[in-house]
Amino acid sequence: MTNASEQRQVPQPQGGAQAARRPIDTLKQVLGAESVQAQFRNALGAHKDAFVASLVDLFSGDRQLQECKPADVVAEALRAATLHLPLNKALGFSYIVVFRNATRRPDGSWARVATPTFMLGYKGYIQLAMRTGQYRTINADVVYEGELGRVDKLSGAIAFDGERLSDKIVGYFCHFELLNGFSKTLYMTVEEMARYARRYSPSLGRDVTWEQLAQKANDQTLTRAVGWTGNFNDMAIKTVLRRLLGKYGYLSVEMQTALAKDIEADDPMTVRDEALRQMEEAQTVDEARFEEVIDAETGEVVEKPKAEAEQPQPQPQPAPAEPAQPKPRQRKRAE
Repeated sequence: MTNASEQRQVPQPQGGAQAARRPIDTLKQVLGAESVQAQFRNALGAHKDAFVASLVDLFSGDRQLQECKPADVVAEALRAATLHLPLNKALGFSYIVVFRNATRRPDGSWARVATPTFMLGYKGYIQLAMRTGQYRTINADVVYEGELGRVDKLSGAIAFDGERLSDKIVGYFCHFELLNGFSKTLYMTVEEMARYARRYSPSLGRDVTWEQLAQKANDQTLTRAVGWTGNFNDMAIKTVLRRLLGKYGYLSVEMQTALAKDIEADDPMTVRDEALRQMEEAQTVDEARFEEVIDAETGEVVEKPKAEAEQPQPQPQPAPAEPAQPKPRQRKRAE
């Protein structure tokens, strides 16, 4: 005979173990899938385990990455794996940068969603160029005050044979020479670079001006952040590399793929910017139509339509006075 206590079922915790799972656990589950392992194995071969371990370390130490979907992070990491570039921030070859992209919800409202994006560092561009075996020399660096000498606009030749006067950074250059003798140089001033970043980088907020960016070229403040506001000089060196190699350099299939993806990440004419603009406009309209009030019963702050009484009501205008009618003239009676 079965006791009633034996028939009683143990209550299960609501939400299950999946609800309490940490982002790092979800990432490890995605990485453990056989299809994902096969992709990393095909791209990296014997170096697969070391790359996956570095990805786990990167994810566990980056709170912004933990806000993204682990599957999206793995997809961006595969881009670095196919190019055989490490994701270690300290090395500077490649990064996974988090953008706050505007996304429309099913109900029509807008929300910012953390989206991981693979981006190359300037060392990654140099590494890919060296692999082609077509470059005799390639170099990119900052230019200090006084170093810029003669500039030949017709041939494009730029000489940096001046005497350095101070530690002030005034610009950035990139130069390469191919094995066949072809060479090219690109130089951009700090002002030109700041204006370029302000125009083309979607990671910059609307309140960041090019003057503020230009000041970061000589800002000695140490930061672990990446991007234009975190490391302006590295991003500037990467920009002159990308622009020069993309226009005049010898491009392998790997470099063409890297350039296409990197330019797409910095392209200002993207859906995300238009979505962000529409989201801000919708938010402005909602703020104009609704106000935050405190519910007297629950104490919660809720949004309610603004009362019509608060809106200015048109004052009634007095009716125009009718013009006075002339009195009829009376005839005198004949006597």
